[in-house]
Amino acid sequence: MKRCTWPVIDVELEYHDNEWCKESHDNRYLFEMLVLEMMQAGLSWRTILLRREAYRKAFHNFDIDKISKMDESDVERLMQDASIIRHKLKITSIIHNAKLIKENNIDMDSFMWKYVDFKQIINDVKETDAAVASNKLSIQISNDLKKIGFKFVGPTIMYSYMQAIGMIDDHINTCDFKNNRP
Repeated sequence: MKRCTWPVIDVELEYHDNEWCKESHDNRYLFEMLVLEMMQAGLSWRTILLRREAYRKAFHNFDIDKISKMDESDVERLMQDASIIRHKLKITSIIHNAKLIKENNIDMDSFMWKYVDFKQIINDVKETDAAVASNKLSIQISNDLKKIGFKFVGPTIMYSYMQAIGMIDDHINTCDFKNNRP
């Protein structure tokens, strides 16, 4: 099977083959991927994928209602949880962002997918192309989220997020998983 060059082993291959650049409109999953992309900032994606189940447990399976009710005692508890990355600013940002989603009655699916008219962008990606870290769209989404008050949603995080939820398909052209294949 021909794949992109980045997935090396186990969790990366599974993620690449089954999730990366595949369209999702499930609000829980959309929030999960936002959290994971936020946590990944400055770290390897593999590091986060290996802790994914721990994040699910720590953040109530990414139930926005439950996360929005978390408080300082939850933050302190999570800061003692060695199964996740104990970065206080990221942890508090997750809770903060969940509260903003609740307070503003944001439907993540509608909010995100409106930027691409609810149609996946399929990029022409050659094996020799350098990886894209951000683009005009990720900058726009980042700015719009920041206006609402979101934290840890910079253009690079948002570009990776768009790949994670399938708004953008950046599989290399020869990858068997391009455009949701197989």
